[in-house]
Amino acid sequence: MTLRLYDTRAQQLRDFVPLDPENVTMYVCGPTVQSGPHIGHVRAALSFDILRRWLSHRFGRVTFVRNVTDIDDKVLVNATDTEPWWALAYRMEQQFTSAYAGVGILAPTYEPRATASIPQMQDLIQTLIERGHAYPAPDGSGDVYFDVRSWAEYGSLTRQSIDAMEAAEDADPRGKRNLQDFALWKGAKPDEPGDAVWAAPWGAGRPGWHIECSAMAKRYLGSEFDIHGGGLDLRFPHHENELAQSTAAGVGFARYWVHNGLVTVDGQKMSKSLGNFTLAADVLTEHDPLVVRYALAAAHYRSSLDLTESSYAEAEAALGRISTFLARAERAVVGNDEARGNDDARTDDHLRSQHDAALEEVAAAAGVLPPEFERAMDDDLGVPQALAVVHESVRRGNAALDSGDTLEAERAVHEVAAMTRVLGIDPLDPQWNTSGGAAASALDTLVQTMITQRAHARADKDWATADRIRDAIAAAGIALEDTADGTHWSIDG
Repeated sequence: MTLRLYDTRAQQLRDFVPLDPENVTMYVCGPTVQSGPHIGHVRAALSFDILRRWLSHRFGRVTFVRNVTDIDDKVLVNATDTEPWWALAYRMEQQFTSAYAGVGILAPTYEPRATASIPQMQDLIQTLIERGHAYPAPDGSGDVYFDVRSWAEYGSLTRQSIDAMEAAEDADPRGKRNLQDFALWKGAKPDEPGDAVWAAPWGAGRPGWHIECSAMAKRYLGSEFDIHGGGLDLRFPHHENELAQSTAAGVGFARYWVHNGLVTVDGQKMSKSLGNFTLAADVLTEHDPLVVRYALAAAHYRSSLDLTESSYAEAEAALGRISTFLARAERAVVGNDEARGNDDARTDDHLRSQHDAALEEVAAAAGVLPPEFERAMDDDLGVPQALAVVHESVRRGNAALDSGDTLEAERAVHEVAAMTRVLGIDPLDPQWNTSGGAAASALDTLVQTMITQRAHARADKDWATADRIRDAIAAAGIALEDTADGTHWSIDG
């Protein structure tokens, strides 16, 4: 099987062939930390977390870089007298890190801040000037612009002509040759903080937004790397400008461009500028983090995602089905092992040999992904189809338990465990037990108390009380399963 990814630049699915099969290289545009993350930021980061996990499964090592834009117009605007720009940026960066970790997003291999790569940006700008693709503004402002008409391929990522583009609004247009020229360097301004300025050959100032990613990608991944990722809204102008300035400087840059769809509200992109965003911290306070991860991952990464309360309810129900099956299977397997131990003395060698062979087959399947799951993931990261395979294994495992086939149930458990681990949604992973543990323990105590009361009522043949207790438990969304070794409860999915 071959992994295929949708390449935005080619506008088609392409077989993914890394430069180095033993080390996939990947750069993803991280946050501009002028304020805290909304749930759209988390969805974007999660999309590439799942891609990274799948690349790790398929190839082994993945060098994953996600930057932090800690110097920007918006960061300076949001700073105050009591919280300078660098302090604001650091505080917001911590909020992003916390939100990412909250839904199980793996930490990057490298997470460079823009302010730590100023010399590399200046080197790249100087190269562009020397090659005739950039120029210092003639007005003495210290601004430096990329000359879009000097690079014939400008617009190739989004397939636009320069004449059809609107003017770039990232700097004062008075020093530009063309209105579409974009800023590589912004000269210092009297009303901006003195510590947000770096010396440069063409005048003191700070970098433009686009130049930082070109410089950091080259610094951490080399002149050419495999995948450049980011949100669909970054294609233009950010990624278009990155591609132009990097290739104009003689850098191979990204071989595949992958973009995730946006979180929408009533059909509009969720964004801070529109004021229609939901803070990630609020969502993670109101919902279990694993439920949030599942809800964000359940749609295809390239599709728009309109999140509602029903999205989280559906995710919780789906996870409940997985958890219930795993718990049920564990009880059955443990009970079967105990019974097997008692029966071994009465089992002849032939039957025991057959049974041991079956057990070895099940054990060998541990960690092996079903082919249908792999095909779904290899088809442009088809997580919705992959989740369908997960739930089909759950269904098959429950059917096996119903028929008493514990070996088939064990096979299903191994499949479910392997698939949910790859997706980062394994409900048995200890990371998901760190929050809400006390609440879960309290709920278990309450339900177990009611189960005991129901058992006493049934023993006393007080059927009305027993039924009333069961109805109360069911009304709370909890299912009971009466078995030979007692009554077990689970969230009713």
